[in-house]
Amino acid sequence: MLNFLWAGMVLIGIIVAAFQGNLGAVCEGVIASSKEAVELLFVMAGVVSMWNGMLYIAKNSGLINLLTEKMRPLLRFLFPKLPAGHKAAGYISANFIANILGLGWACTPTGLQAMEALKELEQERGNDPAVASNEMCTFLLLNISSLQLIPINMIAYRSQYGSAAPVSVAGPALLATAVTTVAALIICKLMCGVSMRGVSHRKKE
Repeated sequence: MLNFLWAGMVLIGIIVAAFQGNLGAVCEGVIASSKEAVELLFVMAGVVSMWNGMLYIAKNSGLINLLTEKMRPLLRFLFPKLPAGHKAAGYISANFIANILGLGWACTPTGLQAMEALKELEQERGNDPAVASNEMCTFLLLNISSLQLIPINMIAYRSQYGSAAPVSVAGPALLATAVTTVAALIICKLMCGVSMRGVSHRKKE
């Protein structure tokens, strides 16, 4: 759907420019934008490579496992029914760490792996894996809220476009994502409580 939307907008823009005699300006804009996109691609490729490499080193050195152990009380609070030592905990921890560093694109692989592990857990419990569990919903909401201490992506973008103080966005980003994360956590706890009461009521019946 988005492909058709963008294609339609581009086509309409070209037609309007042709009728107004600004087709030359459109061609110049396309060339300038293409050059800018390639330059940004190289900048972000470097940032992505560096931080993904750091995460890879952290994983192979055992740092991710160590941080998972340190995060165990937090994971137990967020996912009280997640079995201790379950492989989903490692993926969830890695995802949270990548989110905290502002590496949104690095969160996708660990997020998918965490969801797969939680799906397998539901199958082991004898539940329908096609129905999202409380753990899945909690993880998804916390992943979307994305608490960020260092918004690497935004800092890289601002540096590329000549910001005088690219790091100044860190404070507002931390405040905004902290608020969304707290809101997501409250919603998760409230909805999980409602869900558990509903299950208990059905069992009594």
